[in-house]
Amino acid sequence: MGLVGTDDPLQQHLILAGGGHSHALLLRRWAMEGLPRGVLITLVSRTSTALYSGMVPGLIAGLYSRRETGIDLRRLCDRAGVRFVRAEITGLNPAERELRLAGRPSLHWDRLSLDVGAVTPGSGGMAIKPLEPFLAWCGALTPGEAPSRVLGGGAAGVEVALALKARGLRVELVRRGDSLALGSPGANRAGERMLAAAGVALRTADPEADPGVPADGPAPLVRCTGSRAPHWLAAGGLPCDPSTGRVFTEASLEVEGHPGVFACGDCGLVRAAPRSPSGVWAVRVAPVLAANLRRSLRGEPLRPWHPPRCALQLLGDGGAVDGQPRALAQWGPLCLGPSRWLWWCKAWIDRRFISRFQALAPMAEESPCRGCAAKLGAAPLRGALERLGSPGGDDAAVIAGSLDEGLVLQSLDGFPALVGDDWLNGRLTTLHACSDLWACGARVESAQALVTLPRGAAALQEEWLLQTLAGVRSVLDPLAARLVGGHTLEQRTTAEGLSLALSVTGRSEPGRFWAKGDLAAGDRLLLSRPIGSGVLFAAAMAGAAEPEWLDGVLEEMAQSQQPLVDLLAAHGCRACTDVTGFGLLGHLGEMLQAAAEPLRVVLEPQALPAFSGALELLERGFASSLAPANRSAWVELESGRVQAGALKPCLRELLIDPQTCGPLLASLPAAAAEAALAAVRAGGFPRAELIGTVLAAPA
Repeated sequence: MGLVGTDDPLQQHLILAGGGHSHALLLRRWAMEGLPRGVLITLVSRTSTALYSGMVPGLIAGLYSRRETGIDLRRLCDRAGVRFVRAEITGLNPAERELRLAGRPSLHWDRLSLDVGAVTPGSGGMAIKPLEPFLAWCGALTPGEAPSRVLGGGAAGVEVALALKARGLRVELVRRGDSLALGSPGANRAGERMLAAAGVALRTADPEADPGVPADGPAPLVRCTGSRAPHWLAAGGLPCDPSTGRVFTEASLEVEGHPGVFACGDCGLVRAAPRSPSGVWAVRVAPVLAANLRRSLRGEPLRPWHPPRCALQLLGDGGAVDGQPRALAQWGPLCLGPSRWLWWCKAWIDRRFISRFQALAPMAEESPCRGCAAKLGAAPLRGALERLGSPGGDDAAVIAGSLDEGLVLQSLDGFPALVGDDWLNGRLTTLHACSDLWACGARVESAQALVTLPRGAAALQEEWLLQTLAGVRSVLDPLAARLVGGHTLEQRTTAEGLSLALSVTGRSEPGRFWAKGDLAAGDRLLLSRPIGSGVLFAAAMAGAAEPEWLDGVLEEMAQSQQPLVDLLAAHGCRACTDVTGFGLLGHLGEMLQAAAEPLRVVLEPQALPAFSGALELLERGFASSLAPANRSAWVELESGRVQAGALKPCLRELLIDPQTCGPLLASLPAAAAEAALAAVRAGGFPRAELIGTVLAAPA
């Protein structure tokens, strides 16, 4: 996902900091036209979805859904061939050309573009920006409760007050001066008429001096008091407007005194042609930003941006009066409305804008899945091992020690990068490799890494290696395990991307070793977390997976399963394996095949936990590229060794879906199973389930 598909060696790194409207339009343009050649491009955003500001009031009012108003940044990056990093930006160091991120190493840039939006200044109450916390708070409000007070007489305050009213809440708008601040006397008067018609009380007060407007009063306070760029821009030494924190730029959008650094949207301010923060200007500036980033990368002169003197502004009431939305139009000092036909115009413009992203076609070429779905199918692997006389063993090999004193175990795993975020890929690959030891009841003590890097400039390769190994260390360090060495290679083409493999070594407690085949008749089977990651990433490559589905699966995959080892041991775990590339059915078949006596398993299909979206995608025909090979495991169902009743086709496919960082599948004594499930859920794995029972095979 988000890997560059060109054989040109990469020489420069362009970081797009923030997923604002300008960057979204920039990515769409490059998805259609192609990227600058020889450039690695990374988008860093704290969220994977950017909400279109023009539709947010309608979203608050209930006229639109989150899906209708969101731009899927991860999908947009995939389509453009840009890497996507979901992380919180905490600062920057222009001298070292580093962008600082929360909880992970800084990213180094050759060129930087800032479109990080803004936050609502002040304290107390609920700020309108950032939007995500506000929308979560707003969704929990109950119509008819104490009136919500909206602080701010500008366009945002008026629209939010009207949207909350349309939502069924009692609303009071608190403005600072004697009139609204919509940009002209005519617009102010029209805004007051809209508020009066909707029954929104209008009050004048200075919240800093008036004790009647406390933030913690009986009614919730919503702050729509303008916007301010993130403080870390000024703290990093960039020239910023003292009142708004916005970064001063030249007409070319290049930051004053900082060649190669650009700023736009709500966080940038062209000193020679200042404009108030607005989605309109963020849209208008995108073509100039695209052109100047290309020119800067090539060392060519930059173009100036010549913004128009004014732009059309449309302000909607969300249907607060009678359920029929109306809008107010403003062009400089001219004002028209409110009227229903202006709302129709606004809705058409907004839907047309968002459809440019949501209708973007996926990549034409079908690519094989990455992650553990890139592993060899079971049939050729089994055939080669049988001819070699080396049948498969447990998840990890015993290399020293004794059961009485503790065993030394070793395993090897790895795959081509599943995601374009090198740090996250390093973390996921390490967790995946460690699960072989955890499935045997061992703790990880050390690891060695084999990293294969794309072709590129030495500085870029250093950055890829640093981020990857830092992701590896993010798993090992909390385990008190060491990264003791490794090896590096270079791919022959850039299109091959990065891959990582790890050899992990660990030790089991005395008396503890969980072999695959040590399950016994009467045992219950516990699955530690959901399955379905394979189809989700396959669908993501086709642009069909919702962003919240991918956010959810990645968050769960990035969680260490080390705590499960002691929890399962405390409840008498007999046998265990990790569910990875061959899917749940394939790995369950391995357990049954390794058992000392003939056994069968009765699965409870209704108990199978699946990641959000997985079953829906399977029903629509999506599948991992490894799924056809994994369907050979259906023989377990046909033979009766695994019984699951009449399975729906989607559940049948779920059973063979390949997993990366998949769950542990543990066999537990029946008497301890319910207590084990409760302990596992309380230990940070709330979606664990008991999915079946082990029985003796019929004679």
